[in-house]
Amino acid sequence: MESPLQLEVHGIKSTDHVRDLVEKNLSKIEKRFGRTTACRVVVRAPNGHHQSGDPFDVNVRIALPAGREVNVGHTPQNDNRLTDLDFAINDAFKRALRQLSDEAEQLKGHAKRHVPKEMNDEG
Repeated sequence: MESPLQLEVHGIKSTDHVRDLVEKNLSKIEKRFGRTTACRVVVRAPNGHHQSGDPFDVNVRIALPAGREVNVGHTPQNDNRLTDLDFAINDAFKRALRQLSDEAEQLKGHAKRHVPKEMNDEG
């Protein structure tokens, strides 16, 4: 990575475990899609005491060569598994990986494209 990982943690103590988990997930993306130029991760604990069962909010922004970028923001509110910090971080990176996979498929031309109806009738 060209610039150092930017990790912000709000509402919980920033631990080596959180940093290690983020770096592990980032290395998976780099192995699959090449080097990243920058990565910013923001982890927010639920408001107030965590006993309310609210999910962690994890935002991931990854910059890649050639101006490509992946942004994973909004955390789904209806998934109780996101109350676990490790799961929330892994899920955010899994969504980023899915976005990159979709983009790669479109660039390769493997993604399904809509053909105008007129073209379907010809031929």
